[in-house]
Amino acid sequence: MSSVDPTGRDYSPSRTKYRIERIWLTPIYRSLIRTGVPLAIVVALCTAHFSKPETQAALAKSVQSAWAMVENRPEFAVNLMRVEGGSDAVAEQVRAALPITFPESSMRMDLVTLKTQIEAVDAVKSADLFLRSGVLEVRIEERTPAMIWRGVDRYELVDATGVRAGTLETREAHGHLPLLLGLGAQAHAPEALEIIASAGALRGRIRAMRWMGQRRWDVMLDRGQIIQLPVHNPTPALERLVALHKARDVLSRDVTLVDLRDGRRPVLRLSSAAVNELLRLRAIADEEEET
Repeated sequence: MSSVDPTGRDYSPSRTKYRIERIWLTPIYRSLIRTGVPLAIVVALCTAHFSKPETQAALAKSVQSAWAMVENRPEFAVNLMRVEGGSDAVAEQVRAALPITFPESSMRMDLVTLKTQIEAVDAVKSADLFLRSGVLEVRIEERTPAMIWRGVDRYELVDATGVRAGTLETREAHGHLPLLLGLGAQAHAPEALEIIASAGALRGRIRAMRWMGQRRWDVMLDRGQIIQLPVHNPTPALERLVALHKARDVLSRDVTLVDLRDGRRPVLRLSSAAVNELLRLRAIADEEEET
């Protein structure tokens, strides 16, 4: 039968309409038109709205206010700090190193940064931080001073590795610690401690270790006596001198300096009084020979 009306109308679908109907029957295109187009319109409207500077500022202010309300909740408050593992003096230095005013929100605390600031304190070797029940717990390992290095204008405490452990105005508070002298001596503190440990009976007489010429040590004893150690193998050289002193009581005599830089034999320097006495005895001996 023909689809042509007697009046001349053609009721069969056009090719364009047929294609549109076929597209509409495709699920992906139907979903795109039903969902994608409205969503695109909404996104375009939101973009246009939030692209305005005043809208962005209001939104940022709202977000900040909401975040501040969360940060300032009582359950996030830190009310005090407790320092454990160190002396009272070091604990005060740790508190002074942290720019915190309590109470403070735990959500604003950067524990990594706080740890770095605490470990920058000379007397602190390491630190661990914990947040527990509104308390900032700081557990520190304190550096143990092993020697005193005399700098240009102050005394500094150093540990057994030569790292600075604090500063001093005078030596009285740590007068029992050996003294390091010389530029850069603190960097060689481990070797100085090894030499002191090998001094045996002379250990109690050591007053200072002097770093000479950026290459070797002088051991400074009481009574103004000085032991010049060699550049290489200073510890065995000192041990030989200790054995010699034990056998012949060398350092109990009028000796001002013992030079051990020549590994073959020590060189002794006598005091002026001892030299004068020796010269006097020789003169007497010479007179006796002449007569």
